[in-house]
Amino acid sequence: MRCPYCGANDDRVIDSRLSEGGAAIRRRRQCNACARRSTTYERVEGGNRLTVIKRDGSRVPFDPEKVLRSIQLACGKRPVPEVDRVRVAEEVEEELHRTFDREVESIEIGRRVAAKLRDLDEIAYIRFASEYEHFRSVGDILEMAQQLSQRVRDHRDQQPLFGEE
Repeated sequence: MRCPYCGANDDRVIDSRLSEGGAAIRRRRQCNACARRSTTYERVEGGNRLTVIKRDGSRVPFDPEKVLRSIQLACGKRPVPEVDRVRVAEEVEEELHRTFDREVESIEIGRRVAAKLRDLDEIAYIRFASEYEHFRSVGDILEMAQQLSQRVRDHRDQQPLFGEE
């Protein structure tokens, strides 16, 4: 590591600790040539290793910001805290990276977002599903609303009983 002050390539690490919730390592370094201290951060290089296969067959790099934007549009002026919106987007991104190595279909991303929104806010779920499912009439929306009203609501983060989903 080159010293930002004198340019020497001779330093030592004084202190190391986790930063940014464990996503980075913060290191305090001291230059052996000029004795000045500096801070560096080490992060795992993310890179867009995941490619999205769109409905028309084209391929684009995965962009987590698009997922977040779609969630924010679906939530609109609903009383859903921004923290929950970001959490849903991050959970979907983590699931995708954990499940898929290189490519994922856009339909799969939509399914995962819809499932999370269904548990978060039913109105946001219907808004999202109306775009994702390409509803053609009000009857389609009404049918979706009836399905939602008939489902059994579990408490948030409760584990399924006997392996049921």
